[in-house]
Amino acid sequence: MDALTALLTGPRAQGAFLLRSVFDPPWAIRIEDRAPLTVLTTVRGDGWIVPDDGPPVPLRTGDLAIVRGPEPYTVADRPETAPQVVIHPGQVSTTVDGERMCEELDQGVRTWGTARDAATVLLSGTYQLHGEVSGRLLRALPPVLRLSAEEWSSPLVALLEAEIGRDEPGQEVVLDRLLDLLLISALRCWFSRDATHAPAWYRAHTDAVVGRALVLLHTDPARAWTVHELAAETGISRAALARRFTDLVGEPPMAYLTNWRLAQAADLLAEPDATLTSVARRVGYGSGFALSAAFKRVRGLSPQQFREQAGAAAG
Repeated sequence: MDALTALLTGPRAQGAFLLRSVFDPPWAIRIEDRAPLTVLTTVRGDGWIVPDDGPPVPLRTGDLAIVRGPEPYTVADRPETAPQVVIHPGQVSTTVDGERMCEELDQGVRTWGTARDAATVLLSGTYQLHGEVSGRLLRALPPVLRLSAEEWSSPLVALLEAEIGRDEPGQEVVLDRLLDLLLISALRCWFSRDATHAPAWYRAHTDAVVGRALVLLHTDPARAWTVHELAAETGISRAALARRFTDLVGEPPMAYLTNWRLAQAADLLAEPDATLTSVARRVGYGSGFALSAAFKRVRGLSPQQFREQAGAAAG
């Protein structure tokens, strides 16, 4: 299991909000839904993503963008266009004055806007719950990640456009999986293209020794690893592995393993039926008490407090 595969393994889209937006200029949509991650792609026309903090990002036909939440932003035909619609948590749409307007913009199944044949057609997929996207992944991403049509191409966009307007049994599952595939494909392209801005653990996977060590830790985090055992598996001395791993990844092997286990635990704790004991066993701790102690030592709060905060944020 390589670093990116390990990062993307875990909770996935579950009833994600997918939408085709159709607007004629001038148009601007204020996004205040506090969603952790949104994927946007234009299939016709151009637009801009305007973060509250940061420069506007162009979104031309065929471009794809990944926007990290929960900070608000605006999507518009031009950066200076004033918002006409505000999207709130729960995907409730209103005017800027707070008047609900979902029905006025309804253009059919998962389609909304001013006209079905409008000049701009934008597809969006929103992960609505924090547990659906790894916190470690979110921390690795910039606020807005853009791939231009020239460097990014995927048949998944056309397939998503075809499926997004269909209303058949099991359609939500189909759309969830298409969104996941689109996200993974885009992230793989971005990590490969912009390796200098990728996190250290991703760049390190190209090293023959450290990359092998990362694969071992990601594949079997529950194993009772020691630096000595990890060095034996990678074929170098314990001291050489510790030094090389720390230089490339930015932290020692066992510290990385602890943080990886706790990142997995945090994602698993978002699952409503998960118990502390079951999560502990899955990530390499002998008991719920041991996991709780490590979680509080590293993250500064107990798993229960983390779960309560995550629930409040999702609410």
